Amino acid sequence: MEENKKEWYVVNTYAGHENRVKDNLVRRMETMGIEDNLFDVVVAEEEEIEYKNGKEVVKMKNLFPGYLFVQMIMTDEAWYVVRNTPGVTGFIGSSGGGAKPFPVSEKEIQPILQRMGKGERNIEINFAIGDRVKILNGPFSGIEGTVDSLNDDVQTASVLIILFGRETPTEIPYIDLKKVEL
Repeated sequence: MEENKKEWYVVNTYAGHENRVKDNLVRRMETMGIEDNLFDVVVAEEEEIEYKNGKEVVKMKNLFPGYLFVQMIMTDEAWYVVRNTPGVTGFIGSSGGGAKPFPVSEKEIQPILQRMGKGERNIEINFAIGDRVKILNGPFSGIEGTVDSLNDDVQTASVLIILFGRETPTEIPYIDLKKVEL
């Protein structure tokens, strides 16, 4: 493990307390002066639309209940602060006995961050305007449609799907689309 390298780690928390632990961690980061070693804390959530009593209700759905992602330089001080934050039960990838955890690989963390709108890199896509794609996540998961336009700035595609018998353009993140091979 390279010393002084900013990497992502997975922190285990009590399920349902992820946002409270995130707030505690951010507050401790500031009060204990470790902003040089602790950079970002992410609860992987996405909007979920539900309909109750005929009204649209937007709720946040946790993609990984009981876990947060922390970007940090793994120093003894930063490791101690995170481990001893109220609600944290440990790090994933630590064998215990005082062993520091292993970081999450870039290949694993980038799709998660991209989905949260925090990705650092552009997603490479294998589809173009006019191609048939399948939606992988979200309320339209499993539905196929045709790519109408691409917006590389925000990494979304306008996909024409059949909704209530009509072709309807829908904005879908690149990460949630897969080209359908005909």
